[in-house]
Amino acid sequence: MRGKVTIKRPPINLDPKYQDPQLTKLINKVMIGGKKETATTIVYSAIERLAAEQKMEVPATLKLIIEKASPILEVKSRRVGGANYQVPMEVRPARKVILVMRWLIAACRGVKGKPMADAMYAEMKNILEDTGAVMKKREDLHKMAEANRAFAHFARY
Repeated sequence: MRGKVTIKRPPINLDPKYQDPQLTKLINKVMIGGKKETATTIVYSAIERLAAEQKMEVPATLKLIIEKASPILEVKSRRVGGANYQVPMEVRPARKVILVMRWLIAACRGVKGKPMADAMYAEMKNILEDTGAVMKKREDLHKMAEANRAFAHFARY
């Protein structure tokens, strides 16, 4: 069956402190083995420390971090005439959020010898300063999309 299929997403239980869906998603992505309380502690300590330093609200700080680190373009593999082309395409808003969270958690888990909360705080601070692993990942993605701009006409949808 071809055409538009809408996916019914189940409702998520919002985090008890801030009632923010993006913060809840981040907590759920950090969680390993069902240890939600540990994940909540890690995320809250990192984001609250950064929000206090920036003199902002916690949900606004997270929104700013996601906005700064989210990619505009990405490349998708498209098969045309027996050859695979890396076609640059615009990133959907929901995918932007998930990509940033995925990159942030991967960068934090890659840091050894440091508590997860401290690593997350440092990486979030780096995002606000336009440095760090997440921003490098974003720039690499944009460079790849720019390099393959010649194949943009293969993006049909």
